[in-house]
Amino acid sequence: MHRQYRHDPGRPLPGRRMKGFVVDASVGVKWLVTEPLSAESATLLDSDATLLVPDLFFAEASSALAAKHRHGEMSREELAEAVDLLRVAPVATPLSMRQLASSAARLAVDLGHPLYDCFYLALAIHEDYPVVTADTRFYEKVSRHPYLGDRVVHVGDLGSA
Repeated sequence: MHRQYRHDPGRPLPGRRMKGFVVDASVGVKWLVTEPLSAESATLLDSDATLLVPDLFFAEASSALAAKHRHGEMSREELAEAVDLLRVAPVATPLSMRQLASSAARLAVDLGHPLYDCFYLALAIHEDYPVVTADTRFYEKVSRHPYLGDRVVHVGDLGSA
């Protein structure tokens, strides 16, 4: 069910810009539990890509894991282990939610979409990386937008990204 991480958080080789992604919680949860698209999500961990998240990622992913416990999909011990692994996930948080809030709010209004997803998008725009998501609704909304469409990748499409 759980995996060990081998990638050093957000550490590209000196003097070389590496490919990267902003990872949303829908993908991070799939690193820790077996469900559809877990294998595709794991390809990020097995790559040399820089992985970035807003600090909201930890609250959202932990909440999703807790919901799995409430629905009987995980034991209390599995939940605790998954949250502990989440804390050491190979991701970097270069900007705080405070720093992203204005941009995220503007994006939420522009897209007509919930604010919390737009924190990932605001970070992606700032860092010039795409958001990788398993959230089909978010993916569809952003990918159809006239000037944001290239800012999102569905985790199921990582092989062609």
